[in-house]
Amino acid sequence: MIRYLGIKIFGAAVIIFLGLLLGCDAKVKDTDTAKSEFWAGASSESINPDVGMFIAGDKPNRRFTGIHDSLYAKAVVVRKDNEILALVTLDCIGLLYPDTQRIRKKTLEIINDTLIKPERIIVTSNHVHSGPDVVGIWGPNQLESGVDSVYMNRMIEATAMQVKKAFESMKPANIFSASGEFGEEWVSNICEPEEIDRALEVIQFSDISGRSIATLTNFACHPTFYDAVQNEVSADYVGAYYEDLSKSMEGEHMFFQGAIGGWVQPLKEDQSFEVGQKRGEELSKEVQRLLKEKQELVHNDIDFRNEVFELPVSNPGWAQLSAAGVIKRDISSTTKTEMAWFKIGEAQFITHPGETPPAFSFASKNFMDKGPKFVIGLGLDAMGYILKPEYFDPESSLPHAEYLTRMSPGREAGPLILEKIEKLIAQPE
Repeated sequence: MIRYLGIKIFGAAVIIFLGLLLGCDAKVKDTDTAKSEFWAGASSESINPDVGMFIAGDKPNRRFTGIHDSLYAKAVVVRKDNEILALVTLDCIGLLYPDTQRIRKKTLEIINDTLIKPERIIVTSNHVHSGPDVVGIWGPNQLESGVDSVYMNRMIEATAMQVKKAFESMKPANIFSASGEFGEEWVSNICEPEEIDRALEVIQFSDISGRSIATLTNFACHPTFYDAVQNEVSADYVGAYYEDLSKSMEGEHMFFQGAIGGWVQPLKEDQSFEVGQKRGEELSKEVQRLLKEKQELVHNDIDFRNEVFELPVSNPGWAQLSAAGVIKRDISSTTKTEMAWFKIGEAQFITHPGETPPAFSFASKNFMDKGPKFVIGLGLDAMGYILKPEYFDPESSLPHAEYLTRMSPGREAGPLILEKIEKLIAQPE
């Protein structure tokens, strides 16, 4: 009897001990869950064009002779409760709004989840001039498109697949930010030198063990080191930035172009691959330096709003290109486009549907509250240069005004975009 009683007492003690142990473990898991209501996942894939395809940028009828470094479609998907947001960046000169919509549609076809809303798939381009013609205006002549439809279908499907992979790989995450300035030595506004936004903003999503899931970098400068000189596929300094950062940091690395219109360019005293590589590596090193002093965001809520609207187009060249089928888009006196504002924790983002001047970047940030501020140029659309009205004055003395206005929707576009920016940001949350 005593023996059996001892066994019972010992068994009870084991059960109590296990219960306490499991209870402690449950508390840890509950705490982890409470801290990790925010989730993030990321993915990327090469979207290299074929040798022989038309090169976007500079003069038409230029074809690739080889591949120097790869182009990518990259996606990060974040979630808080039932709020889901996908951010996509593409190594291309600028994806037009109809193709943004095609990516959204394809993504919804391959992801079977009703929580994902098409308008919350934000597609942006970093404006590389050593990628394929995805617009149409760099073909063999002015009346023939340079877009390869087979490539476009492949690129759109690959991009949608990265959103799917990022969605499926989401895990509990924390959000960090870092800010600085960059590019004093080699980035210039060649039209208005005194007007330039050199802000370098970084957001990092890390899992609960501290490993990086994705790093988002926002900086304004044309990736045109190799423009009109090199005929090989390349993501320019952005590709070198990705390559160097990958040597030191896990996860995906995503570059979001800033306000580069009116005309924010690298100083190109030497257009060799070595110089572009050097500048990309410098950007990588600065991002790494800033992240050593990163700050965790206090909040992790996701807020979002967007607006689809008709952008005025007074430049007849756009309508003519549309009517000729060179550009696959409905353009008359207006064309449909879209802008979005969203917030991840304290970090705010606004998309600009083309190449906007630094003045529009400063205005956007002035409308925002305190916290990290991202201005995403060529976001959701790439409707050419969106300029300040003075560029259209017949007696304008601004350098390159004649070229920039020729590649712009027109005088009315800029003021309307500023109006939309203020409206989207200023709405009560």
